[in-house]
Amino acid sequence: MQNNTTSRREFVALLSAAGVSGFGPARAFAQQQMPTRVIPATGERLPVVGLGSSKVVQQVETEGSEPLAAVLRTLVEHGGRVVDTWPRNADNDAAFGRVINEPDLRDNLFVTTKIDQIGKDVGIAQFRRTQQLYQRETFDLTQIFSLTDLDVHWPSLKDWKEEGATRYIGVTVAQFDLYEQLEEFLGRETPDFIQVNYSITERLAEERLLPMAQDLGIAVVINRPFMNGAYFGRLEGQALPEWTAEFDCTSWAQFSLKYILANPAITCVLTETSNPVHMAENASTAFGPVPDAQARARMREFIENV
Repeated sequence: MQNNTTSRREFVALLSAAGVSGFGPARAFAQQQMPTRVIPATGERLPVVGLGSSKVVQQVETEGSEPLAAVLRTLVEHGGRVVDTWPRNADNDAAFGRVINEPDLRDNLFVTTKIDQIGKDVGIAQFRRTQQLYQRETFDLTQIFSLTDLDVHWPSLKDWKEEGATRYIGVTVAQFDLYEQLEEFLGRETPDFIQVNYSITERLAEERLLPMAQDLGIAVVINRPFMNGAYFGRLEGQALPEWTAEFDCTSWAQFSLKYILANPAITCVLTETSNPVHMAENASTAFGPVPDAQARARMREFIENV
């Protein structure tokens, strides 16, 4: 993340100039380009911070779709595009489809979906149903969730890419015990994307998977940057070290996100929130320096001693 660097102080100043306090949505900020990284398969560039939307989409049934719309608009207003999700039930998926097709969002999002069923025909039916509910003839990225029925579904994904129903294809994992299977898959296939769990507290991917993906020219999306919230519980009551100011880190969320984005193998990190203020703060992480090797070692040492 060496280009388009803006400090957090400059970010706050931009919000203030736009008449916005704190990290609320600011349309003026959309003029500032979030740093991007290349998708190796095509050279297309993606903003480095996105939304893992499972939490806020699941809440549609109880909270309505407005929180989802607010978080997505905040992401876009701060230069982000990637929204990652997967099918749940028809009501939720239809609501998600309506929101992502609002005029100000439809052409500004990089929308992913997943196949998480067992069986070829069931997987095909899930994909076609999701196309209808999301109101998308073409997805930006279709993934096999947690390597579910991998060898059965992978030919289907390749077919959908060939026919233009998805632009990119990939696979996801969020558990260490799937890493060996993923490495084996990468030894015989080259997906456009992989999605893996990685954070300051879950660093196993550093050892083999991330270097392997970088060597193979595969884009990497990161899930679980906050260990589904457990990260914050671990740090409750802890003061942010003063030395984190050296790389414009002002919160524990940014502490993990900056560690992740300092790794050049990463294309985009998904932050999970239903709060627009938190989405804006997460997005602001992209606009500033990342820790160097010495600082990252210091971060690891700190976390190991918490």
